[in-house]
Amino acid sequence: MGKRRTERVRYGFTMIELMAVLIILGLLATVLVRNFMGQTDKARVTTTKVNLRLLHSAVNQFKMDTGRFLSEDEGLEALVVPPSDVENYEPGGYLDTTEIPKDGWGRDFIYEQYPESGKPFVIKSLGADGEEGGEAYDADLYSTDAY
Repeated sequence: MGKRRTERVRYGFTMIELMAVLIILGLLATVLVRNFMGQTDKARVTTTKVNLRLLHSAVNQFKMDTGRFLSEDEGLEALVVPPSDVENYEPGGYLDTTEIPKDGWGRDFIYEQYPESGKPFVIKSLGADGEEGGEAYDADLYSTDAY
């Protein structure tokens, strides 16, 4: 009679195999989240640049119709609500909406006359961080750079 071999049948996974799978899934999730977040930030920057171009054109149209630029006191609101001293105001305002658009992060744009660039005006967004300066998605965006 020969020796009898007992074979053990394994069912399921070992702890090491489970840990390896969890680590791989964690790494994949991290990569996917980073890519998704990057796309969201890019979309916000793109939205902000489009709105800057729109507002910059509307201010220039206001100047052509009225003979003057908006004052800082009037701000961008004068594009949808006619100032009391303005003649030749475009009926319905200079935007297709009744509200001034916000930047990609939901904040108001800033209108400045005679900025350091030497241009007659600039409209700006303070970027993702909402503060002056910054880099990458935190960088300030200007209507004079949007063209």
